[in-house]
Amino acid sequence: MTKPSLPDLLHAAVSAVGGTERPGQVAMAEAVAEAIDDNTHRLIQAGTGTGKSLGYLVPALAHGERVVVATATLALQRQLVERDLPRTVDALHPQLRRRPQFAMLKGRSNYLCLHRLHEGAPQDEEEGLFDQFEAATPTSKLGKDLLRLRDWADETETGDRDDLTPGVSDKAWSQISVSSRECLGATKCAYGAECFAEAARERAKLADVVVTNHALLAIDAIEGAPVLPQHEVLIVDEAHELVSRVTGVATGELTPGQVNRAVKRAAKLVDEKTADSLQTASESFERVMELALPGRLEEVPEDLGYALAALRDAARNVISAIGATRDKSVHDEDAVRKQALAAVESVHGVAERILLRSEYDVVWYERHDRFGATLRVAPLSVSGLLREKLFEDRSVVLTSATLKLGGDFNGVAASLGLSPEGVEGDEAPVWKGLDVGSPFDYPKQGILYVAKHLATPGREGTRGDMMDELAELIEAAGGRTLGLFSSMRGAKAAAEELRGRLDNPILLQGEETLGELIKAFAADPKTCLFGTLSLWQGVDVPGPSCQLVVMDRIPFPRPDDPLMSARQKSVEEHGGNGFMAVAATHAALLMAQGAGRLVRAGDDRGVVAVLDPRLATARYGSFLRATLPDFWYTTDRNQARRSLAAIDAAAQADGK
Repeated sequence: MTKPSLPDLLHAAVSAVGGTERPGQVAMAEAVAEAIDDNTHRLIQAGTGTGKSLGYLVPALAHGERVVVATATLALQRQLVERDLPRTVDALHPQLRRRPQFAMLKGRSNYLCLHRLHEGAPQDEEEGLFDQFEAATPTSKLGKDLLRLRDWADETETGDRDDLTPGVSDKAWSQISVSSRECLGATKCAYGAECFAEAARERAKLADVVVTNHALLAIDAIEGAPVLPQHEVLIVDEAHELVSRVTGVATGELTPGQVNRAVKRAAKLVDEKTADSLQTASESFERVMELALPGRLEEVPEDLGYALAALRDAARNVISAIGATRDKSVHDEDAVRKQALAAVESVHGVAERILLRSEYDVVWYERHDRFGATLRVAPLSVSGLLREKLFEDRSVVLTSATLKLGGDFNGVAASLGLSPEGVEGDEAPVWKGLDVGSPFDYPKQGILYVAKHLATPGREGTRGDMMDELAELIEAAGGRTLGLFSSMRGAKAAAEELRGRLDNPILLQGEETLGELIKAFAADPKTCLFGTLSLWQGVDVPGPSCQLVVMDRIPFPRPDDPLMSARQKSVEEHGGNGFMAVAATHAALLMAQGAGRLVRAGDDRGVVAVLDPRLATARYGSFLRATLPDFWYTTDRNQARRSLAAIDAAAQADGK
């Protein structure tokens, strides 16, 4: 039997999902197939509307080897597992003569734990476990959530938190879930045979395509104990998010509350002397943290060093003692021990890591008005880790609508541990970049307007001229505005000011769930939606409800961001341009994602307005503009207003 051709398979899949074949999608599918066949690597930029999911799924399914697809967002995971994969498998089955299996796999804490549900959750204040359902007031929000979870446990086939609608609070979910460190293990657990997390792993072992998230991919790479099944092909979608997700997984933290919980969990399992020494170390650490000021610690201060050393040593003794003792008077002793060990091992690991003072780690204090001080440690770079762990023994395809920064792939490639394109090193994996473009006609569908006449934004203070400009643009657009702000303070100030000046409803992130806000924004064209980081990347509103996207300023990282400033300094010490490599690259990624909110369909029209003159006047402005979609560019404020008014009039004439 002849092997079915890739164009035929792609045509069948696209027809099945009711889509339209696009040249960019065909080019992407061919590049993915070539990378898999040659066991090489690709970075593929595929603009909005390309249909990139099918662009990688079809060649991956046709190849026949196991494929892991890692995404950053829950929305895309759901789209793949609930829509794209079922239809694609059905469409390809007649030609492939086989029906590839697929499965979703997440970290253990995403699944309901039957042991925790039935036996109770370890309680910090007293010995043993408590029944969280008895303890919670049935009329309280937590009580209602827990009762609903108990009913859901009898119905769910997956135990996956994301299958529960509506969702529950983190506090409620923590009562019926465990981390991988807290898990007893299937062989030791009375509910191991029915375990949802174990069932998900078993399904993944049998699947041809395993859909997971960046965080689990990072855990699989960092912790050395494989979580994902063996696979020959890795596809990373939303790849512009990968470095920040891996950094998040590789970041450790210590707080007085966390240490105190570890002390309480361990106290009933070890002798009094061992428990007292951890308690004393905890109190010393808490005193140091009370005086902590936010910022990077280039050197570990002496008082913190003593406190961490005491914590590390006391925690090590507790870990040894817990492992050596047995106390049958403790209810569900194994679960209590496992939870205590997990808590104390976490404290020990972070304290020891900070005391090692690795030149590859950044240590800093953060301070929160409500929660107090936190001590954090994060890798200066994850590029070496990714180069070593990601690209060995498999073909890797990384794709996103935003991978070319300033016109090429090399900035993103460097963050992944790759050499510049075409440069071969002894250790550096060889890769190729491909930009398959977008089906949208950006110069005709959108305008990039830079408000060159405004004052350069300062670090603090209100920007009266910017508020006036924003109000005029919204009035010209008839509402229809997504406001992307570089800080929550800026978003709130703009919402408060303009609610008093305009008749248009203005929604503000944080005043309702993000899903509800986006739904309300999409439903009423006169409405505006203001917010910060998650709106820059998480909004998909095609049509006339979003015809103006405003960025208040270039979203450089804060100058006092300890990790970003450390990374910038490191680049400079090695002879590079730290500002361009770190701050400008960070801003370019966010701006490209933000500008991508405007044109989501073939008939969308609108304006992206950047209320920061530096995009037009600063030397780095051309680098940032080269990263944005190829909109028609102007600094003429009257032109921008006239265009918005015309787009609004056309939408109203269509009854929208």
